[in-house]
Order: sequence, then structure tokens, then C-alpha cells
Amino acid sequence: MKTKISILLFLLISSFGFAQKNGLEINGWTNINTFKCSNNKYQNSLSIYSFKGNQLPKVVFKIDDFDCRNKMMTSDFRKILQSDQYPNLTIRFIEFTKTGSDRFNAVLEVKMMTISKNYQVEFSMYNNNLVGNKRVRFSDFKIVPPKKMGGMVYVKDELDLFFSLYVKD
Repeated sequence: MKTKISILLFLLISSFGFAQKNGLEINGWTNINTFKCSNNKYQNSLSIYSFKGNQLPKVVFKIDDFDCRNKMMTSDFRKILQSDQYPNLTIRFIEFTKTGSDRFNAVLEVKMMTISKNYQVEFSMYNNNLVGNKRVRFSDFKIVPPKKMGGMVYVKDELDLFFSLYVKD
């Protein structure tokens, strides 16, 4: 049974493309479909993070490095986040606490455009990766979700942020 659970966990994390590497995905929904935007340059970075001492990580993502696997969706994603005026999305760890053998709680500051919001996020350690996710809203950052075709197709307010950080022991 433990073997089956381990294999399932490995496949789940591998499906996000996060096995032993960094990752940030932003997943969202429209009234007719879903979308996933990944920062490919960050996923391929060789950055290794440490949570020891009092220097907690701050990770800066270039909005133009996100790819939504659809040219029009990628363009709309960059436009709604105003990448020409605000080129970065920043995630800064404010607090980080161990709650179990491989479980952690963190307070993250997420900054998009000129708005910063703090979120409580639970993380798990898997294969030298710190993995966590948090549901946020466009409206948290004073962004009105886009509409197309006269409002017939619209993006829902919720977004899921999936994080994976490659860490030192």
C-alpha cells in the first residue's frame, strides 16, 4: 500500500513538471475551459533555495516568461498583468515554520503590478522540493477578469498558484 501511495504521489508531482526542479504554474478557469500558464525559464533555472537562518527566499518571475500553451491566451495573460508596465511577479517568504516531519507553514507576500497580498500557504517536502499551492483571486490584485466575445466567454476570478522550490537539505 505504501508503494502505491508513493508511486501516486510521484506521478502527481511529476505531472506538474516539478520533480526535482523549480516551478510556478498559474491555473485558471473560463466558463468553457481551463488554462495553465507556466514560467518555463524559472522551471529550467538551476536555483537552489535555503530556508535555514533568517534569510528567506524572494523569487522574481518575469511575466513575459510565462507560457499558457496557446498564443492568444499567453498574449492575453501578459496584457492583463500589464507586463509592459509591470514586468515582474514577486513571491517573498515572510515566515516559514516546520509543522511536521515534511510539512511547513509559510506566509508569502505575492506582488502583482502595484498590489501586494499576504497568504498563508502549506508546503510539503517531496524529493528535495518544497511543494505548495494557494488559491488567489484576480480581484485580490484589483484586476478585472477578462471577457471575450461580448462577455459570452469570461475568465473566472479564481486562480491556483502551484509552487515548487528546489531546496538544500
